[in-house]
Amino acid sequence: MAPRLDFTSEAFFRDPPKAIATLRMSGPVVAIRFPLVGDVWITTTHEATAQVLKDGTNFTLRKEDGDVAGLRWWMPNYVKTIANNMLTMDEPDHTRLRSIVDEAFRRRAIVAMEPRIRAIADGLADELFSAGSPADLVQRYARILPLAVISELLGLPLADRPRFIAWANTMSSLRNVASFFRLLFAFRKMRAYLERQLQIARVRGGDGLIAELVQVEREGGQITPDEMVSMVFLLLAAGSETTTHLISGSVYELLRNPGVRDRLAQDWSRVGLAVEEFLRFVSPVQFSKPRYVRRDIELAGVRLKKGDRVMVMLAAANMDPATHDRPDSLDLARKPNRHMSFGTGIHFCLGHQLARIEAACALEALFVRWPKLGFAVDVSQIHWRKRPGMRAIANLPVVPDGHAAAGSMMVHSQPVAC
Repeated sequence: MAPRLDFTSEAFFRDPPKAIATLRMSGPVVAIRFPLVGDVWITTTHEATAQVLKDGTNFTLRKEDGDVAGLRWWMPNYVKTIANNMLTMDEPDHTRLRSIVDEAFRRRAIVAMEPRIRAIADGLADELFSAGSPADLVQRYARILPLAVISELLGLPLADRPRFIAWANTMSSLRNVASFFRLLFAFRKMRAYLERQLQIARVRGGDGLIAELVQVEREGGQITPDEMVSMVFLLLAAGSETTTHLISGSVYELLRNPGVRDRLAQDWSRVGLAVEEFLRFVSPVQFSKPRYVRRDIELAGVRLKKGDRVMVMLAAANMDPATHDRPDSLDLARKPNRHMSFGTGIHFCLGHQLARIEAACALEALFVRWPKLGFAVDVSQIHWRKRPGMRAIANLPVVPDGHAAAGSMMVHSQPVAC
């Protein structure tokens, strides 16, 4: 039997490797009860995770009748519209929509955005303590940077950023039924807003990814109006939420380990390699969406039945000792790094390049501007949001000249490296 773990608990988020190691002792695929999902199988190894993500025939995101896994009959139509996006589609619809957004992304040249992203990061770093010290790094830096970048990329008005931040905070607070209904209300407002922005782009054109998507639509791209709304919602939400927690989680680890931070600061050309390790070690996205088992099948020696649901545990794949040497240690020089934080297979993260650039720019800009940045509270006072599936620091109070908490040179009882 698998151990009974609370995937929303402080203990789990503070030390995922410990819980993951316990889970893996039960096998490569274990049966659990997951918050808001129910009974489901989860993978605990890199190999089993990769098998599920790459096998879109036996493990699908839709039921046989086409319904999205996880949606309930009582959910409003606007929720179903938003949920009907690439992340919840199997072939051939996934490739149909992915090709449309791929074309729009190619026209925007993501790599060419790096100087602009760095400029935004520099500006936010300069203003971090403009309202006083201590400052919450999550709300004043890690959340604003990805939202600023994705809203510019989409071509959304600067004046609308406060509402994006409010929506993002609502999404981050998802942890129970009550917060889920608050999220439904936010979804309704977001859908109405995005419908207006798409209509503006259809009438007036514009400069941004929304205008590019509209142009692809005009050129014969096979996409419905509802699919267009869900596409933009996905880009706005997924393009900011996960990167927020990657940035804040990376800063948290560097503040816990000032020696590692100082060595990284000696040569920022290594920041790209460091970001790969933060993607593995922090693992902001802990689990995939549920998939349906389409026929009786054996997965890593475990028999699954048709109709069962399975979720891959990306964080467990990233901590698999069969794939990574000393996986519970933070090693910013780790090579090779075969993390699964962007997934694999047809659903490999569309925004991986953008997330990597944002994280690298965010870390360098922050620590160049504030080389003595430190915790404003004892490390034990840092907490995570009780959101299942997402490792998200709730608040990260920092001061411009601080010291890491005593004993923070050790991570999970293992030495860190750089």
